[in-house]
Formats: sequence, structure tokens, C-alpha cells
Amino acid sequence: METIRLTTNESDIRRAGEIIRSGGLVAFPTETVYGLGADALNAGAVSSVYRAKGRPSDNPMIVHIAYVAALGDLIKGGLDSLGGDARRLIGELWPGPLTLIFPKADAVPDVTTGGLDTVAVRMPSNATARALIREAERPVAAPSANLSGRPSPTTAMDVLEDMDGRIDAVIMGGMCDVGIESTVLDMTGEVPVILRPGMLSKEYLSDILGKDVLYDASLLEIPGETADPAMGTADTLFRPKSPGMKYKHYSPKADVIVIRGSSERFRSRAKELGLEAMKDGRRAAVIDYGDDPDKAAHRFFADLRELDRQGYDLILIRSMEQKGKGFGVMNRILKSAGYDVE
Repeated sequence: METIRLTTNESDIRRAGEIIRSGGLVAFPTETVYGLGADALNAGAVSSVYRAKGRPSDNPMIVHIAYVAALGDLIKGGLDSLGGDARRLIGELWPGPLTLIFPKADAVPDVTTGGLDTVAVRMPSNATARALIREAERPVAAPSANLSGRPSPTTAMDVLEDMDGRIDAVIMGGMCDVGIESTVLDMTGEVPVILRPGMLSKEYLSDILGKDVLYDASLLEIPGETADPAMGTADTLFRPKSPGMKYKHYSPKADVIVIRGSSERFRSRAKELGLEAMKDGRRAAVIDYGDDPDKAAHRFFADLRELDRQGYDLILIRSMEQKGKGFGVMNRILKSAGYDVE
């Protein structure tokens, strides 16, 4: 299969919309990461996304829309079923990097939701993404446009590294602004629960709603450690209701180790591990974003991919505080390392 390179001009966006309508796959930029889009209501097209990514079929997809009205066709009971919390979040944070989970309408195929009776929906703020969805005249199911488990793509070239020859087209947009995936918030219970953290933090969402938002307990289950109950969690019968929950994600080809502590401890320990690697004929790289979660989110996936291109065998990353935006960033960093933390 030849993967067509499309620009962001109107004629190419129309062409991309036609590909989606015909059951094809198009990668496109959003404000978070590049998505791999298919007609969310076409079970065959969505199945093609799983095949292209090598993605487990019980890992649900996020459905992208361009208008709030489109949400009514995707959720059980339509727009009239929305509670006050959902209406407030939609009014203040859509379009933007927030995914909301609701009971699904019968029209949404089970393959799109990973067999769940819920559907995850968001409205991206990226103008190219919304233009594509409008031209497609369909809600667009779009996980990240990478091979499953690899670092998410934040440029079109990242997409082509993994997907060239596997999908119909890529819209060659610029680098994504945010750099990590959206916050996913489960709205099916009395209390909203974060299933995947992002740059819209627990504290920020709680302030908007005037009530506590909880973390899903699985987000605090770090191997070998005990979760801090003070963080605020909701117990769940575990089955992934959101991308990024169940499987090791965001991993480069290189080994990754996360080092906790001060900048001085990080530099000292990174030097020790780097020398050990060099004795074994391995090259080590260092990443330190300081205490800047915005910079870390914007650069992290891009940095992992660039270090892979340069042939590094080991990546040493300094940990940052797991509060506010830092919680979402550290979620990606820890999973990229398989929770190998010093």
C-alpha cells in the first residue's frame, strides 16, 4: 500500500475526508498527538486500525467529533442524558485535550469501544483535525498513529516511521502543541474518575466542577510500591476503559530508567549508569526537564524517537513531582520505562 502525503490545504482535507468515508485510514494532527483516523461507525474500518497498529482489540478507541451536537448520536439517551458536570466540562473545555466517557448508543460498534458498553469522545482544538472530521461527515475513531506500544507521534515524520505503507494517507501538519494524549474522564458514575491523566489535571478539573475528581486506582499501582490513599482514588473492577491503561506504552527501542531525587543526585547517578553502559559497549543519553511539565509534555515523545534514531541503547530520565500537570507527564515517563525507577 502506498501511503499518500497530504497537505493541510482545503482540497487535500476534502480528499482525506473521502478516504475516511470510503473506509480508509488517515493519520492527522491534533493538539495532543497525531491520530490514526477511521469512520467510528464502520466496524470494518475500525478493525483496520487495530491491524495497522498491532493494537489489542480490547483496548478502546477515542471517537473524535467536530460539533457538540454529534455527541448526541454516540451516547445512550442523546444530549438530554448529559448531567450538569458533563455540560459544564463540555462548555468550558471543548474543544480541547479532554476525553469524556459515557454509556454508548447502539449505533457505536463494539469494536470501536473494545467491547465495552461505554464510548470515549472528545472534540480536538486543532483546526486541521476538526476540518477533517467535518469533511468526513462521520465521527472519527482515532488512537495515536503509531505501532502499539511505541512512543506516540507528535510529527508527521514520526507517523511515517511506523505507518508508511500500512495506511492510506498522512496529513503533513506541524508538531503537536501539547505533546501527550488527552485527559480521559469517566462520567458514568456519580463522581468523575480520571482513567488517563493528561495536561488537564485532577486539581484543575476539580476546580471547574467545584467537587473532587478521583483517579482510577490503577493509575497509582506502581509495581513494588503501595498507592498513596491521600491522592484520591476510585476502586474499579479492572478492565481498560481507556487507552493507555492496561498495556506497557510509549516505549522506545532503548532501555529507559527513571531516576528520582534532586538534580545533583540525578547527575551523579546518571554519570555512574552511563559509565557502566559504556563499559558494556552501550550508548547512554540523559533527559532532564527540570520541573517544567509543559516542556516535558511537548518534548518527551519527540525526544524518545530522536534518541532511537541516533542509536542510543539507554535513556536516563530525571523524575519530576507527580502533582498537577506533572502527574500526567510522569504517567508517560514511568510507562515508557516499564516502571524501572531508581
